[in-house]
Amino acid sequence: MLRKTSQIMITVLIAAVLTWGTAFAGKSPKIKLGSVGWTGVTIKTELAVAILDSIGYDAQNLTMSVPITYMALSKGDVDFFLGNWMPTMTTIASKYFKDGSVIQYTVNMRDAKYTLAVPSYCVAQGLKDFKDIVKFGDALDWKIYGIEAGNDGNMIIQSMIDKNMFDLGKFKLVASSEMAMLANVQSYVQQKKPIVFLGWAPHSMNERIDMTYLTGSTSETFGGNDGTATVWTNTRKGFDKDMPNVATFLKNFTFPIAMINQIMTSMHTHKGLSPRNAGLIWLKQHPDTYRGWLKNVTTTGGNPAAPVFEAALENVGE
Repeated sequence: MLRKTSQIMITVLIAAVLTWGTAFAGKSPKIKLGSVGWTGVTIKTELAVAILDSIGYDAQNLTMSVPITYMALSKGDVDFFLGNWMPTMTTIASKYFKDGSVIQYTVNMRDAKYTLAVPSYCVAQGLKDFKDIVKFGDALDWKIYGIEAGNDGNMIIQSMIDKNMFDLGKFKLVASSEMAMLANVQSYVQQKKPIVFLGWAPHSMNERIDMTYLTGSTSETFGGNDGTATVWTNTRKGFDKDMPNVATFLKNFTFPIAMINQIMTSMHTHKGLSPRNAGLIWLKQHPDTYRGWLKNVTTTGGNPAAPVFEAALENVGE
């Protein structure tokens, strides 16, 4: 009787273990993506989430400041980040690259732009280089407009002011959201007033505003090539070993500047269109892009990923 009871208990335990194991195996692998409140990075991140979700992962977009993103990557709380703009993020990111806690994994965009800009009518008035800004101090109300507090661009501007580079010591950095900064720029443009602001490409601002990037940047500011930037995908240490399938996807996950400009412009044209839906509509119209992204990538079940994502795209409205 005891032996029979023991056999029943063992059978129940085995069944329980098998049931638990099956349930555990059925859970979607979780992936956490770090993001920042910039439209271009948001588009890329939301597209990654949509694609990974469609092929069996449980992906989450976590929006935070640039410094917090790198802390989270270094601690393994975030798996990857698609917005490492270099060289301007060197001050924030380099210590994590050096200690190996964050990996500068692959380039996802080349020939981007990130530096100070002005409306083009300012250039005609003589404001075309960093050294010209101080000459227009009174007209500029001694202000330079940045974006959210803590981002690398603001830090560079503040450093220029603190060090009195280009005689900017009297200037004040105005930190605000991307949307608020651009609203200020557009208000100044309507009045034909001079304004210096943090600009970048890709972004729909390049389509919506007749703007010019200033020359004169140095290696201590936005880089020696007038703010030309390379955007990298960063991962936490060991991510490529833990999730080789997603790592393959990240190697493929690259963006031409024109693509992001077009998606942003569609968002501006169609009010209320989310970054994810704007990006998915663009992909639906350009299937070669996502097929390239998903080359040699599988679903979590081991099937080719491209047909599965393609099927999911059928539900995207235009």
